Amino acid sequence: MDQANVDVHQRQDDAPPAVTLRPLGLADADDFMAWASDDRVIRFLKRPLCATREQAVAQIRDTVLGHPWFRAICVAGRPVGQVSVWPYADEGGHRANLGYALARDLWGRGIAAAAISMVVTRVFDELPGLERLEAVTDVENVRPQRVLEKAGFKREGVLRRYIVRRGGEVSDAVIYSFLASESP
Repeated sequence: MDQANVDVHQRQDDAPPAVTLRPLGLADADDFMAWASDDRVIRFLKRPLCATREQAVAQIRDTVLGHPWFRAICVAGRPVGQVSVWPYADEGGHRANLGYALARDLWGRGIAAAAISMVVTRVFDELPGLERLEAVTDVENVRPQRVLEKAGFKREGVLRRYIVRRGGEVSDAVIYSFLASESP
């Protein structure tokens, strides 16, 4: 996706651009490529880089469409990122993991924090029984930690040698949570 075609200029009051969430579909494959093909964006994610449109279509078809709670982060109606909530099956839906990605050209504009704030205002109603939403980030991946804090998540601690990176290296992680009882 050509990010120049999406108007995300800050308003004069420095508020982030208008952000919406919606389901991501196969028709969004070209937009999906803007972040799924950028190693800077998915560096800390476990999934492989989508180097071709066919890989993007396959990932949307095989992973996104059957996902229990996966949304496109949209600006000006176009997908510029993704956010997902995955309930832990062994917990009976009591806990879920939050993950997100945003096109590199849009980092630092408040878009991810706005999207995550929208998630916490909805997901506890949309997933009955959900009490705890948690996010785990690589200890070296500082930007998402600031985004989570801005969206109201609480830092709980460091999980030592918790994440296996794509190259097989093991790293520490930071865990954050947001509880259903907390105000979004």
